[in-house]
Amino acid sequence: MILVTGGAGFIGANFVLDWLAGGDEAVLNLDALTYAGNLETLASLERNAAHRFIHGDICDRALVDGLLAEHRPRAIIHFAAESHVDRSIHGPGTFVRTNVEGTFTLLEAARTYWSGLPADDREAFRFLHVSTDEVYGSLGPQDPPFAETKTYEPNSPYSASKAASDHLVRAWHHTYGLPVLTTNCSNNYGPYQFPEKLIPLMIVNALAGKPLPVYGDGLNVRDWLYVGDHCSAIREVLARGRPGETYNIGGWNEIANIDIVRTLCRLLDEMRPDPAGPHERLISYVKDRPGHDRRYAIDARKIERELGWKPAETFETGIRKTVRWYLDNPGWIANVQSGAYRDWVATQYGGSDAGQGA
Repeated sequence: MILVTGGAGFIGANFVLDWLAGGDEAVLNLDALTYAGNLETLASLERNAAHRFIHGDICDRALVDGLLAEHRPRAIIHFAAESHVDRSIHGPGTFVRTNVEGTFTLLEAARTYWSGLPADDREAFRFLHVSTDEVYGSLGPQDPPFAETKTYEPNSPYSASKAASDHLVRAWHHTYGLPVLTTNCSNNYGPYQFPEKLIPLMIVNALAGKPLPVYGDGLNVRDWLYVGDHCSAIREVLARGRPGETYNIGGWNEIANIDIVRTLCRLLDEMRPDPAGPHERLISYVKDRPGHDRRYAIDARKIERELGWKPAETFETGIRKTVRWYLDNPGWIANVQSGAYRDWVATQYGGSDAGQGA
């Protein structure tokens, strides 16, 4: 059995679905079900005995200790995190609690559990911490992509909280010998992503005929990774990664935000034409957010060289699959846009449905 934290969120749920589709090893899924956690994403596992869901908080040490003692997992895959930059600007305390205190709690619980395992089980145990490229800061137009040796320079409360969690994970390995693995990924996209992030937000707004809000001049560049490729990379790191090492996971797709939005508009014009005209007519530029990093890019050569992993999707194939999924699943979209989500949007953006991820 493996223990997955945050397994009802976007990346975590995709990982759980992928894991159970590829084998019969059981998953213990711990998630607090905050606004971005959605059990509907896991509805296909309702009668799957290999999936057990626990509603709980990673900061609850007694709960985590009890789960480890009862289920005795061979690995912890730690996705649980607050991850939206705009939300971190509005309320940083939640990010410090979940991303820093929560990771600390898990590490301490894992260390106690691991220390008491028989020698062979202790040798095989892994704590895999899923992090972000945002910990590295911002790149200039000609700077080389982020390698694992890049200095940490976080610029938002979100990225600072993730950087802190990365440092804790590293320290628990070097101080206590806990067999940890860290992955730093680029921007994920794909099915089941909460519609506050750039790609699903633009799809949802475009289908509703609402403005497509683009921060600043729209030229902020991100490296885009299809979530299914991210899941396959995590599998490889868990199976064959070297304890104590960090592996950057990227899609080799550096694209400006405005070009993402235009691509989505073109796909929607093709797949769901709007009688009112091309979807690009809905693009609107809004005031940039504070501390908006200009460019991220991942150098994924280490994971390719050491573990043989490469993304299976190009951006063109992945984004087409993503748009098709959102067109085919309007019920999922409607259900996740709860009153809590709408209230947050109103607080953050004065009633407009703006909001973008990294």
